[in-house]
Amino acid sequence: MKKNKKKNHETLAEESLNNSISPEEAELEAADKEDNIEEDIDALQTENQKLKEDYLRAFAELENTKKRCAQEIEKNNKYAISSFAKNLLSVADNLHRAIDAVGKDNAPENCAALLEGVKLTEAELIKVFGKFGIQKMDILGKVFDPNFHQVIQEVEDPSKPAGTVIAELQTGYMLNDRLLREAMVVVTKGGPSGK
Repeated sequence: MKKNKKKNHETLAEESLNNSISPEEAELEAADKEDNIEEDIDALQTENQKLKEDYLRAFAELENTKKRCAQEIEKNNKYAISSFAKNLLSVADNLHRAIDAVGKDNAPENCAALLEGVKLTEAELIKVFGKFGIQKMDILGKVFDPNFHQVIQEVEDPSKPAGTVIAELQTGYMLNDRLLREAMVVVTKGGPSGK
């Protein structure tokens, strides 16, 4: 590097003789050019560092976007059947009502084949529900929760804490960890507080 500087100085000195510039002026000019080159190198290195940082930032942002998209896709796939599932709930309700109606007749032997067929159909429907993450809520005997239950009636019952679910008029269902349909319930209003 020193040899190159010396050569540059000598070359400039020779040029200065040819151009009638004094050797001191030529040396100053050479030093200015070297300073300019060093400034250019520093500027390029700074710009290069900034571009690297910008690239890393953009790459990290892209990775975060990919992760968010993957989570959204997973969430959409998990809950995509919500509308379909809600429409099937009325089928499940009617099957359950048919089973209850045959049992209330006190003559199940007259309708044994019908009752067995309906029970098998309901069992198959519940199995399909389970496959897609649809579960019945188990609420009898539990304390009323407005996030999952809709009170249809309150009944005096001093033997149970107030707000206890004692009957289910319409079954509530969950889709994975999300409420699909709230349960319609009968709760107690007498007795000690359930909380």
